[in-house]
Amino acid sequence: MRTLIDIDNDLMKDLLREANTGVKKEAIVLAIKTYLNVKRRERLASLIGNYNFGYTLEELEKTRQDG
Repeated sequence: MRTLIDIDNDLMKDLLREANTGVKKEAIVLAIKTYLNVKRRERLASLIGNYNFGYTLEELEKTRQDG
C-alpha cells in the first residue's frame, strides 16, 4: 500500500541509525512490526493472573503428588 506521510527529519535519521539501514521503507516496516509486537506482549502480560482454568492450588498440588 502506498502512503505519503511527513516524518520529522531528525526522527527519521534516528530510526535509520537504530534500524541499522539506509533504506527508509525497511526502517519503517521494522518500526511498525516492533510496535505491534510490543502491544501484543502488553496485551498478553495483562492476562497473567487473570485466567481461571478451574483448579485450585490444592487440587493442582494433589495432582502433582498423584502423578
